[in-house]
Amino acid sequence: MFVVTVIFELHPGRAGEFEPAMLAQARNSLAAEADCLQFDVCRNPQREDEFFLYEIYRDRAAFDAHLDSPHYKNFDATVAQMVADKTVNFYAKL
Repeated sequence: MFVVTVIFELHPGRAGEFEPAMLAQARNSLAAEADCLQFDVCRNPQREDEFFLYEIYRDRAAFDAHLDSPHYKNFDATVAQMVADKTVNFYAKL
């Protein structure tokens, strides 16, 4: 299994716009991608402009397909101006 974690740090005051777009992206990924096995969206209760994602894909190829999907490309374009910083990490689930 291929695990992806992402931390989004938003520009101040953008969380209200970002959150529904992020939740829709998670739902779309799970519904449209058979090899997207888990997609959790978390928000830091102490820093309202910080979101954490935990995603599991069958393999790296499934994640690459996710990045090439129309729903991901639409999401990425929608939130681009909201994001101040984005940290992505990859792991292998044991």
